[in-house]
Amino acid sequence: MNNAIVTLPDSTTEIWKEPSITPPSAPLIVDITARESTAMFYIGQKLIREYGSYENPAFIASLHLNAYQLLPERIARILSNFGTDYSATQYGAIVFRGLIQVDQDELGKTPSSWKEADYEKLMAYGFISSLMHGSVPSKPVQYYAQRKGGGLMHAIIPDEKMSHTQTGSGSRTDLFVHTEDAFLFHQADFLSFLFIRNEEQVPSTLYSIRSHGATDEVMRPLFRPLYKCPKDANYAQDTAAGEEVTTAVLYGNKTYPFIRFDAAEQLYNPDTNQSGEAMHHLEEFWRVAKTYIYNDFVPAAGDLIFVNNHLCAHGRNAFLAGYREEKGVLVPCERRMMLRMMSKTSLINIREVTKTEDPYFIMEEHYGSIFR
Repeated sequence: MNNAIVTLPDSTTEIWKEPSITPPSAPLIVDITARESTAMFYIGQKLIREYGSYENPAFIASLHLNAYQLLPERIARILSNFGTDYSATQYGAIVFRGLIQVDQDELGKTPSSWKEADYEKLMAYGFISSLMHGSVPSKPVQYYAQRKGGGLMHAIIPDEKMSHTQTGSGSRTDLFVHTEDAFLFHQADFLSFLFIRNEEQVPSTLYSIRSHGATDEVMRPLFRPLYKCPKDANYAQDTAAGEEVTTAVLYGNKTYPFIRFDAAEQLYNPDTNQSGEAMHHLEEFWRVAKTYIYNDFVPAAGDLIFVNNHLCAHGRNAFLAGYREEKGVLVPCERRMMLRMMSKTSLINIREVTKTEDPYFIMEEHYGSIFR
């Protein structure tokens, strides 16, 4: 931006310089107080008594009202501001450290996969996660592309049968950073990851498009609709192949854009069949983007990471599920468990791709096509 020249009344001239903007390199970390954490426990119990389930239509209908009335004011205010901050200094993720208290004994053993998760034991966490989204304000939704819906909250648990996959159920390979459902036009606006267990001490990885600063020559080609992104590894190989729709990776504001990106599918999946030009631009971008990946934060039980899915990608490091290191020795432990929730700020803009009888249930399959 050019320096502004201001003529003062006495005809002297002064140069006003715009302060330099330092691109953000890490998420905001909010340490929750003991009083706030205790309040969250009682809020969860109150809502269970009043509504029974966080999927109760009466609760969802009054979600925003409940969020602003019940959540500690500081937490609600932080999330409300976060929901409309797309600025140069907004990283796109917030860590709420120590948000809730987790009774590990009451929780019991981690099930073998998400299919065996007991959601009755997770009910209070679902209410708390919902309120966090409601403060943005945003509305929890479910995607048929994720577990054929599977409810408004998903338990993410390592599954030995899927340990080498690029999915939430994987463990033995790094989960490359990605924006959730990059193969959809109506992907989630906001995500929450509530950690119930992380005894293996697995770092969470985050990557923000804002870490680059303003759009530069490497980023500019990504505004062109050249890039393919097949459906992810949750789908069988034959259903992911042959999809020819191409889109932009960057969109929105030309100086400080949003991002739709999945490194595993767009760069490392040979069946994607990117054009030579597209692959060249992606590789140039990824060479720089990799240097901005943040993985210094190791979530503990009770931590929640809240993400703007248009600004910040997420992933995790590889790990050996069910083992933690103590003095250089691997010892058995309870496997990792995380609870994911997704939300949209507007139900109106997704209505063409939702179930007729359920405006919170998104049926988009791949870039505008609908599951039939």
